[in-house]
Amino acid sequence: MANNKDVEVISAPNMLQIKVGGPVSQGDLHMIQKAEEALKDLRSDFGQWLEEEVVKLEAAAKLVRETGLKGDEGEALFVRAHDLRGLGTTYEFPIITRLAKSLTKMIDMPEKRQKAPLGLALAHVGAIRAALSQNIRDDNDRVAAELADELEKQTTAFSEPWKDD
Repeated sequence: MANNKDVEVISAPNMLQIKVGGPVSQGDLHMIQKAEEALKDLRSDFGQWLEEEVVKLEAAAKLVRETGLKGDEGEALFVRAHDLRGLGTTYEFPIITRLAKSLTKMIDMPEKRQKAPLGLALAHVGAIRAALSQNIRDDNDRVAAELADELEKQTTAFSEPWKDD
């Protein structure tokens, strides 16, 4: 490597390590291991917890079907979809995270909800229910992958006018 006197390399401090308090100790590793074991014990509850969240999403979708996406009902559907966006992967259903992310992209602003196609929003809800009911966890399932691709494609096309917002 050539020696260049015009270049100065500045190494930024590792702020995360400073905030955590330095390198991870053996005691910390033990606590991390205990937390991972506790999480394994909770895995048996993931399906039930996810079911409860999907039921809430479906209840919000039922109201939207009756009244539309424009008001509080549309906001409630967004909130439920946003929750599932974060929980799907945590509860070992990354396909649900993917589908919920697409739905939230479509209805994340009141202006979008004013114009969002109701059928497309409800198709997302149906796809989420199908994934959970059929225990389809990721997009290794060809049909699920194609469905998610199509929903994302239509959501992206709909959301184009808001892409800079």
